[in-house]
Amino acid sequence: MPFRNYPIRRLAENPANVLDRREWPAALPAVAQILDQGLELTSATILLGENGSGKSTLVEAIALAYGLSPEGGSTGARHTTRPTESILANHLQLVRNAGATRRGYFLRAETMHGFFTYLEKNPSTTGTDLSFHNMSHGESFLELVVDRFKGHGLWVLDEPESALSFTGCLSLLAVLKDLLAVGDSQVIMSTHSPVLAALPGAQILEVGPRGLRTSTWEDLDLVTNWRSFMEAPQRYLRHI
Repeated sequence: MPFRNYPIRRLAENPANVLDRREWPAALPAVAQILDQGLELTSATILLGENGSGKSTLVEAIALAYGLSPEGGSTGARHTTRPTESILANHLQLVRNAGATRRGYFLRAETMHGFFTYLEKNPSTTGTDLSFHNMSHGESFLELVVDRFKGHGLWVLDEPESALSFTGCLSLLAVLKDLLAVGDSQVIMSTHSPVLAALPGAQILEVGPRGLRTSTWEDLDLVTNWRSFMEAPQRYLRHI
C-alpha cells in the first residue's frame, strides 16, 4: 500500500487551553470523549448521528482549527456574517502529519447562499469562477466541489446531502472517492445520508449519547432505519 500523508492524523485537547467540562460544547458526550481521549483520524472520517448530537459542532471546530472559514471556503476565505460557531476550535489541537499539505476547503450546506455571494464579490484571479446563483442549489453545490476540490488537501463537508438528490449524492461520492485515490488528501464529513456514508475506506463514527462509536456501514442505525422504512413505510406513517 502506498504511503499516505494526509493532513491531520489526530485530534486532541489543547493542553494550554483546557475546556471546562461543564461548559458547552464540552458537555456533549462526543466532544468530551475527544477532549479526554483524543481521536485518531484516517484519510476519510464520516460522522453520523441525530440532530444535536455534536457531529456538526465537531466538523466545524476541525475546520476552524485548521484555518478554514467557519461559513465555508479555503484557508484564504474571510467570509463571515453572524458568528455562531462554538468555542471548541480554540480548545482543539490538530496533530498534523509532517510535510502534509495545508490546503483545504470547508463546505456547509446551511451557509452556501451567502458564500456564493461572497465568491461573486471576490472573484478568483484565475478567472474560473462560475455563476453559482444562476444554478439550482444542488447543481451549484456540485459545481463548487468539482471546481475547488482538486489535488491534495483537507476537504471538510457538513451535511452536504441537504443540497443534493440521490444522484447528486452519488456524484459527490465519486468526486470524494477520486480525491482519496490520488493520496495525500483527507475527507471529514458529517452526514445523514446512507449514500455518502458508503464512501469506500472511510472510518465511520456514530455520534450519540454515549459519545463516539466505530461502526460499519451495514451496522449503522441510519442504514437499518432506512431499510426498514423503505420496506414498509406504513409501519412508521401510522404512528405520526
